[in-house]
Order: sequence, then C-alpha cells, then structure tokens
Amino acid sequence: MTMIAKTPKVPYYAVVFTSIRTSEEDNYDEMSDKMVQLAKEQDGFLGMESARNEVGITVSYWDNLEAIKKWKYNMEHIVIREKGRSTWYQKFKVRICKVEREYGFEK
Repeated sequence: MTMIAKTPKVPYYAVVFTSIRTSEEDNYDEMSDKMVQLAKEQDGFLGMESARNEVGITVSYWDNLEAIKKWKYNMEHIVIREKGRSTWYQKFKVRICKVEREYGFEK
C-alpha cells in the first residue's frame, strides 16, 4: 500500500529530488532501499514519498535545515550519490522548500 508521509504541524522542510534515470540498473533498487533506510535513521527525518514513471520524484521531509545539511554530508549518502551521478541518473535536480501550510483529505 502506498503511504502518504505523516508530517508534524508546520513549519517543516521538504527536499524534492526529481530525476531522469539512465538505462543502467547496477544494483539501483538495492542502493535506493539502502538510502531510504539510512535517511530514516537520521535525526530530523520526518518521512518520505516517492513515485517514478519517466521522471522520478522523491520528497523527503525534515525538521530543519541543519538536519538536511547533515544528511547531504552523510558519508554513505555521499558515496551512493556519486554512484548515482556516474551511473544511474541522466539528470537530477534537488529543491529545498519550507512547508508553511498544508491541508489534505482522507476517506
């Protein structure tokens, strides 16, 4: 079942990772799962949502900018991110946003 991340009261931060893959697989799914698990272990991590068709979009949610910075400089993250640049991604963009308002619906 696909889940929508449960986030706290605003404000908090979102990191939007948008990507276009290469055709190279080379353990991509395994490393992607490892990145998700590693992110979950980081202080300040709040949740994540991800979808992929031609374009992949992963949004991770964080308590604050310092937590995002620590995630960016996590050594395991750096190594796998470099593998992404050299092998798995044709193109990607990272956007960091402050969430100031949210609303939703659920049946």
